[in-house]
Amino acid sequence: MDEKDFALLHVLKECGNITHAADRLYLTQSALSKRIKAIERELGCDIVLRTRKGVRFTPAGELALAHTAQAAHELELLRRELDAAQDTICGTLNAGFALNYSFMHLPQLLTEYHRRYPQVQLNIVTAKSRDLHAILQRNELDVAVLRGEFPWDGMQYLLSQERICAVCTHENEHTPLSELTYINHTTDIAHTALMTRWLHENNLAQTASRINVSDLMTCQELVKRGIGWALLPEVVLAGFDGCVRPCTFSNGEPFIRRMYIDCQKEAEQLPQVQALVDLIKEQYAHRSNAGVIGTAVSPATALSDLP
Repeated sequence: MDEKDFALLHVLKECGNITHAADRLYLTQSALSKRIKAIERELGCDIVLRTRKGVRFTPAGELALAHTAQAAHELELLRRELDAAQDTICGTLNAGFALNYSFMHLPQLLTEYHRRYPQVQLNIVTAKSRDLHAILQRNELDVAVLRGEFPWDGMQYLLSQERICAVCTHENEHTPLSELTYINHTTDIAHTALMTRWLHENNLAQTASRINVSDLMTCQELVKRGIGWALLPEVVLAGFDGCVRPCTFSNGEPFIRRMYIDCQKEAEQLPQVQALVDLIKEQYAHRSNAGVIGTAVSPATALSDLP
């Protein structure tokens, strides 16, 4: 057996069907069936049973799956350690990025990373932070840029503390927020709770007119079109031409959301991972030095009333 056979068995397990597995592996059904028979001859036992509903792995087949997964993992670790021993930064990098960071910064980041380290194979995932955290926990990513608070026992670097801002168009800035449509966006539970707290403290939780959208960029676009106002993080406001005021809570605490770089313990020392983390820090520091939105202030009924 070899690595192709390891992959074949796990694709077959995922699909549970010869036809679907053959399609995933770009093989004919006949070729896949022959390879399964060859593996069974090599192992000296049946590893799958064919049924009307597809295929099922025998107990011996389940054992083979467990050992081949471990073997594939050990081979990957071997390659990474060998890559780390080379003078040239190379190898494979599995990285994930929160959607909002991806939209604003990922193309520039990957362009520069590839320019500096062209021999690194990049496998990039973009998703909501809560989904990236789940993928990271399954050990399917080496490193991820996440927004929000998620438990993590590997390396964690605080990249930024973004201020949350009340925003609207200049045409709406003199209108009390309670008279404008509040445009809400879907986010994780912890941040939703903070948004709800801020709204309650400012008597805006019961706003009659409300629109709910699933992402920040749609939310921002509706604000730009004068539909209403929203609570948005600085990360999406670089090109926003409107009224922007950072928010604070009633106790004077600034309303912020943190962004982290989370990294697997075993991947932290890999040169290609270190290079990505360093580049993210470098580019973020450059953006921060270029200028940020003004000092956080307490919100009022109308954005125009803010200091």
